[in-house]
Amino acid sequence: MKIKTLILLSLVFVLGCNCNKTSTDMANKNVESVLIAKGNLYGSGAEGIVKQNIVITNKNDWSVLLKQLDSANKVSQGFTETDIDFTKYSIIAVFADVKGSGGHKIDVAITTTPEKKIIKVNHIAPKGNATSVMTQPYYIAKLPVSDLPIVFE
Repeated sequence: MKIKTLILLSLVFVLGCNCNKTSTDMANKNVESVLIAKGNLYGSGAEGIVKQNIVITNKNDWSVLLKQLDSANKVSQGFTETDIDFTKYSIIAVFADVKGSGGHKIDVAITTTPEKKIIKVNHIAPKGNATSVMTQPYYIAKLPVSDLPIVFE
């Protein structure tokens, strides 16, 4: 009898441990993304890229962006990849405005709900003294293709 009670209590304990997730935790899942590049453009705005969030879904738009990024400096040479299979992936690109000093960064957190993919953009300013160089922070990643809309926050 003690063995049966012990087994029953063990089962209740093991199964009960998995029930702590709320419906919000299960609905908001991190999306697997692949970072292509993040950093700063140093063309003092010569690239002609304004502050924006872009979703790229085809090779032509990606080629145009790469050409624009490389117009002042060969930025794309430092990317982890530039040959993207757009049948499997979309690209998100986040650009801040041109800054009058260095040390600015962009970080991104990507989650998904049943209704949409959420791209939470965090602009990080330098703390303390920063270099006196004009920079433009950017963040570029690829995401698996999905029917869900992409929303930037």
